[in-house]
Amino acid sequence: MIRTISDFEHLWSAEIENTQKVFKHLTNESLTKVIHPDVRTLGRLAWHITITIPEMCGKMGLKLAGPKEHDPIPATAREILKSYSDAAISLLEEVKKNWKDETLEVVDDMYGERWKRGFTLEGFVKHEIHHRGEMIALMRIAGLAVPGLYGPTRDEWGQYGMQPPEV
Repeated sequence: MIRTISDFEHLWSAEIENTQKVFKHLTNESLTKVIHPDVRTLGRLAWHITITIPEMCGKMGLKLAGPKEHDPIPATAREILKSYSDAAISLLEEVKKNWKDETLEVVDDMYGERWKRGFTLEGFVKHEIHHRGEMIALMRIAGLAVPGLYGPTRDEWGQYGMQPPEV
């Protein structure tokens, strides 16, 4: 639960790094590869994560760096990573600079509902984790390397001197 600006700073800093790890494993070719006709491409998911930062946080009055909600998906993984990083770091800096712990109790209109800012930030982080999880599953299917975020992936077990788990 996000109760202080420090809580958010700690949580968001770690999640920025995790999302950057995932985005760094994307290739330009992987961005448009259709895994299933009813599933977003990796490029569209990465871009959705990216544009949600200024879109959702703008509803709380934050003016962030980054793309606009309807900007087109960039053609390269590097461009998406840079846009993500700019927006994500901008969010962290703006909250630290302009908000106090009490600001987390302010209520905003969020998608037709009334949410406290602390609740919005927590939901926002969970939204990113959710879509990042979708991306990791699609990356596996697409044959891309998958980074460990909260522990090693099967591919990384050898780096820790361990046998990978059975498949």
